[in-house]
Amino acid sequence: MGSGARTVLVTGGAGFIGSRLCARLAALGDTVISLDNYFAGTRGNEVPGVDYREAHTCDIATNVPETPDLVYHLGEYSRVESSLVEPDVVWDLNVHGTFHVLEYWRSKRPKLVYAGSSTKFADGGLGRDQSPYAFTKATNSELVRNYGEWYGLPFAITYFYNVFGPGERAGTYGTLIEIFRQKLLAGGPLPVTSPGTQHRIFTHVDDIVDGLLLIGEKGFGDEFGLGASDSHSILQIAEMFGAPVVMQPEAKGNRMTAKLDVTKSNALGWAASKTVSSYIAEIVAEAG
Repeated sequence: MGSGARTVLVTGGAGFIGSRLCARLAALGDTVISLDNYFAGTRGNEVPGVDYREAHTCDIATNVPETPDLVYHLGEYSRVESSLVEPDVVWDLNVHGTFHVLEYWRSKRPKLVYAGSSTKFADGGLGRDQSPYAFTKATNSELVRNYGEWYGLPFAITYFYNVFGPGERAGTYGTLIEIFRQKLLAGGPLPVTSPGTQHRIFTHVDDIVDGLLLIGEKGFGDEFGLGASDSHSILQIAEMFGAPVVMQPEAKGNRMTAKLDVTKSNALGWAASKTVSSYIAEIVAEAG
């Protein structure tokens, strides 16, 4: 996969998923440029052979004057509950920044792969309006589709489902599995947002990257879901860790159901191969 002669731009290339994608693209022989403002990305995620440029996505045109063959737009704000307390940051990164990425796309005319959010499918479609994060991601996926149609541009839109794996973050912008892992290692209880019965689909980062590479090469259009075939409640996940649980108050933006459609991704030959249960079993074994 990969011609080795492509120039590929990854926004958010120093982030959790972006860094893994950059590493795989570089290994394929592509010329890889990362554009990242290091809001969520870190220097520790940088990999050899990738050209890192530190800038906001609204400054994409001046920082990436090259004409890439392919752009992966992963560089957006990506947390549901924290987005409710800092909508200004969400707007800056997901509206202001992404508009400039789309204008860059219109100018340079590469293929664009946009990382949409599966939150818009939750709770019977109500999920899209439950937080600034979900709303901006849902409208951005529509804007990408419209730009593609208005200007005759090639694109594919993917939807990630709760990505986990080595390199996840904890803390304010952390993801559940890593937060639980660090709590387990510290000997503390696992914080579960009430009611705990909310379901999520968890997908390993390597499976996500496999999907992104395949969709970058062969996928066109909307609705490329990238998610594992099973879902688990948050309480079920906590039980896999085998540690005490402390229930937290209910939180706004906390969707209850998860809906998955991987039909188009499966048609390209993609399927998730790693399970969250086996990953947690490894964590528990290491913790002793």
